[in-house]
Parts: sequence; structure tokens; C-alpha cells
Amino acid sequence: QERLVESGGGLVQPGDSLRLSCTASGRTLRTYSTGWFRQAPGKEREFVATINWPGNTDYADSVKGRFTISRNSAKNTVDLMMNSLKPDDTAVYYCASTKSLYSRGTYYLQGDYTLWGQGTQVTVSS
Repeated sequence: QERLVESGGGLVQPGDSLRLSCTASGRTLRTYSTGWFRQAPGKEREFVATINWPGNTDYADSVKGRFTISRNSAKNTVDLMMNSLKPDDTAVYYCASTKSLYSRGTYYLQGDYTLWGQGTQVTVSS
């Protein structure tokens, strides 16, 4: 059974860093695109970052320059390194995987992703 599990969330202060990990079982992440999304209280879930099969990455404007998505094929994980965190980054963070194998596309829409994790809470507060 395919499954994604997020980890690494927590409570941090503004300006701190956190590394989130998305660990897959039953699926080899490096052969799919993996995205990170987040949902803040009272808001819709939004795109954060994505990495595709060749390793190309893209980010939402709100996190560009602060967040880095990367893949560890040996561990079958996709990480999201979050630096210079702000209170506006507070949200539940979800990782997701597309259904298309070996695709060179870059995917920003939730509908492009068919396998989702349960989410991990990130709270940025002083």
C-alpha cells in the first residue's frame, strides 16, 4: 500500500528554521513529482514547493529564497528546509505525489497530486 508520512513540524519562533520530511512507503518518490502544500487556519490549502523527476524545483513566491525542497533517493524522502520562518508560515504542511511516472512537467495544482500525507503542524510564534 502506498503511503506518505510527513514529519518535522513543531513550534518555533520567527526567524527560526525547520526541516520537514516526507517519507514514502510503497512508492519510489524519485520517479514522481513531489509537492509540498500548506493550509493555514481559515484558509484554503495552497502550493508551497515542488520537485519533479529530473530534479527541477519551483516555489510559491511567498517562500522563494527562504524554503528549499530536496530529494534523498537513498532514504526515499523529500525534504522541505524552511528558513527565516514568519508567523504567516503557520499552517499544516502536506506532502503529495503525482500519478505520472518520469514526467518532466512541473505541477502546481492539488488536482495533479493523487497521493497525500496526513500533514504536520508548523507554528511560528513568539
